[in-house]
Amino acid sequence: MSSRNNTRSHREVFVGTTAQGSTKMAFLLMSVTVLHLVTLAMLFIATMEKSWWSWGDVEKTDLWYKCMFDNSSETWLCASASESEWLQSVQALMILSVVLSSISFMVFLGQLFTMSKGGLFYFTGLCQLFAGFAAFAAVLIYTFQRKEILQDIRELEMGRFGFCYILAWVCVPLLLVSGALYVHLRKRA
Repeated sequence: MSSRNNTRSHREVFVGTTAQGSTKMAFLLMSVTVLHLVTLAMLFIATMEKSWWSWGDVEKTDLWYKCMFDNSSETWLCASASESEWLQSVQALMILSVVLSSISFMVFLGQLFTMSKGGLFYFTGLCQLFAGFAAFAAVLIYTFQRKEILQDIRELEMGRFGFCYILAWVCVPLLLVSGALYVHLRKRA
């Protein structure tokens, strides 16, 4: 009788551990998915929004346009940013980062439903890591080459980095962390 009760308790413990493991895995999958979507949204905003460099509230520039606020019409008047090789590099790297992160998310969703148990999300993780490296290269280029990128007669000391630039910097570690998580994530069910 004692050995029979002992066997039951081992089964119950194993089943309980398995249930806890699947709950942890579900939580981890949800967390990684939310992290990926938040990072992708931030990366998209950083690429498309109008504030990589700002001169107060009257003039802003981004990767695509240079905008000035017109007080008489109370609207932003925008013109294409002056093209430079450095700016084109930043544009290409940010677009590459968004594309790689998007591909990574679609591949992750596909792998969730088609990959066999025990499989690793290597491709998804590598895409995220490369997206992080591309965003890192873009913000580094913008940081060190902003004089040539902005090509403005105004003093750069009068301006400051905008929220999109900061958002792009925040995306870099998030992309790298999510990429590392995907590389170590193993499909359990």
